[in-house]
Amino acid sequence: MSAAQPVPRIGLTWLLVAQVLVILPHLPHLPLWIVGLWLGCAAWRLQIFLMRAEFPSVWVKLGLMLAVLGGVFLSRGSLVGMEAATVLLVAAFIIKLVELRTKRDALVLILLGFFTVVTGYLFDDGILAALYSLLPVTVLLAALIGLQQSTFAARPWATLRLAASLLLQALPLMVLLFVFFPRMGPLWALPLPGDKSITGLADSMAPADIAELSRSPELAFRVSFDGTPPPRSQLYWRALTLDRFDGRRWSQAEIVAFAPPPRWQARGRSLDYEVIMQPSAQRWLFALDVATTDLPDTRLLGDFRLQRARPVQRPLRYRVTSWPEALREPQASPLLRRALQLPAQGDPRSRAWAAELRAQYGQPDELVRALLKHFREQPFRYTLRPPTLGADSIDGFLFDTRSGFCAHYAGAMVFVLRAAGIPARVVAGYQGGEWNAGGGYLQVRQFDAHAWVEYWQPERGWTSVDPTFQVAPERIELGLEEALGEERSFLEDSPLSLLRYRQIDWLNRLRLSWDELNYDWQRWVLGYQGERQLEVLEGWFGRIHGRDLALALVGGGALLLGALALWLFKPWRRTRDGCLRQFRRFERLLARHGVHRAPGEGARSFAERACEVLPDQADAIRAFVAAYEVQRYGGQPAAPGELRRRLRRVRRSLPWLLG
Repeated sequence: MSAAQPVPRIGLTWLLVAQVLVILPHLPHLPLWIVGLWLGCAAWRLQIFLMRAEFPSVWVKLGLMLAVLGGVFLSRGSLVGMEAATVLLVAAFIIKLVELRTKRDALVLILLGFFTVVTGYLFDDGILAALYSLLPVTVLLAALIGLQQSTFAARPWATLRLAASLLLQALPLMVLLFVFFPRMGPLWALPLPGDKSITGLADSMAPADIAELSRSPELAFRVSFDGTPPPRSQLYWRALTLDRFDGRRWSQAEIVAFAPPPRWQARGRSLDYEVIMQPSAQRWLFALDVATTDLPDTRLLGDFRLQRARPVQRPLRYRVTSWPEALREPQASPLLRRALQLPAQGDPRSRAWAAELRAQYGQPDELVRALLKHFREQPFRYTLRPPTLGADSIDGFLFDTRSGFCAHYAGAMVFVLRAAGIPARVVAGYQGGEWNAGGGYLQVRQFDAHAWVEYWQPERGWTSVDPTFQVAPERIELGLEEALGEERSFLEDSPLSLLRYRQIDWLNRLRLSWDELNYDWQRWVLGYQGERQLEVLEGWFGRIHGRDLALALVGGGALLLGALALWLFKPWRRTRDGCLRQFRRFERLLARHGVHRAPGEGARSFAERACEVLPDQADAIRAFVAAYEVQRYGGQPAAPGELRRRLRRVRRSLPWLLG
């Protein structure tokens, strides 16, 4: 193929189809003007093909480039970063179409298409996205074949079938490389695209933030336990600790990250489990108290939360051992004074009530029980639609509205405890989860977001309590949907979510089966990295080293390529043409006597040259070739038996060869 040749019609057709399929999954993450850009460039290229328009000049291409740069800057606010880079790549993939003159240009466009397909995994790496990506890859291969083969000009579906066949033939090699190729760490980390839907806890919390999460069905993480999982009422997944209050919001203190590890004593039964966490763009991890993990660059901070050195930008798999009954920090630490911080002014009624409780109850446990009893016996109500609170939000909630959800109850209780001189703090995370019996794991979603309370007392350390349980125990024991049964506000912003229809048995089974499939995909495909790969390979082959893995990879690849070559070329296969098979035997016979047929040499020329070398056998040689030409080119019915008899005469006339 000459790279300067024009692009054939079949190649251009498949290129246009490939562009549509490549761009389609990117559309939710691209500005709308990209669609207009593609329609304009595709129409222009078709007019060029029909000889109704000219190729763009240098000035027109320069104008298009500047327009694209301006569009990216206006729609993304920058020309730097993952979002802007993705839009620029897709725009280049489109604009290249209008300057498509030769096959070399088409090859560049096809390579751009393959690279653009890969960038789609930055936004969605699920199993459906992976299966869909095979479609544009197949069409790009069809376009590549269309550039090479003019015989496919009138048979576009034959081109597509050949492309699909090539992809299937490459599948064993793809699997081999996936399983055995060593996983190497990235040279740099790419931040998550800003328009990727990432919901989750932030490093500060107002009641409205938890309410927003409670309306989201997005997956937060999955957990599989070694052995029997604990009851749902004990599943409090700590994410972060909030110990600073400004009158409206609770936030975490930065000093915690630099504090020494907390002091604690293991007691009771430990829990071993594995977590697969979804990207959160945050550094904290989810775990039950008190958690230990061997995940690199992860440590237990002074407020008992697990935190990594870098944000979680991709699904993260880690193992944890937790001690739910551990004694946490029985002796006072320098951080304890932060658990007493309150604004200088505000919420006077709550402060006065705290002073009354402190005078009435001498021990922290007694005061806490009195608070919980107050929440249980007074007409408090659990709702995701609480009334608006004024400047003194704690007073308004405790004495006026008495309606709210976990963030209201946890924040109000911590405020009263601190005002009474008892160190306390808000813990934000998730509570509960849905058990998938088929897969044997727990799935925790954003609507499971929850806030509860920790208070400290000498010799006993930190103790966790949940005031929400006093108002809506069904929220803790059954879940958010049951707690909001009368209100009917569960996932009201997501009417198409299958989670809203869990009462329909067959639909719920279908949803759980699909989630189980995605869980296996995440564990065995997306999670097949680094340590997991070594763990699987050592389970198969025992202790292995990098050199052994490289040799196995090279050797296995050679065997696979050899088997594929044998299957493609089939050297053992006999030709179905009997006349041609006899002529090849004739060639091999004369070659043993020193007469070799030259490439492209005709049968008659070869025979005449053989007669000059073997004059005594000239008659037998000419008789065989004459019979071959009559049967091969004379239109007569093939008679391999006649050719075999004439070939035996040639063989008998030739002298014996010894050695």
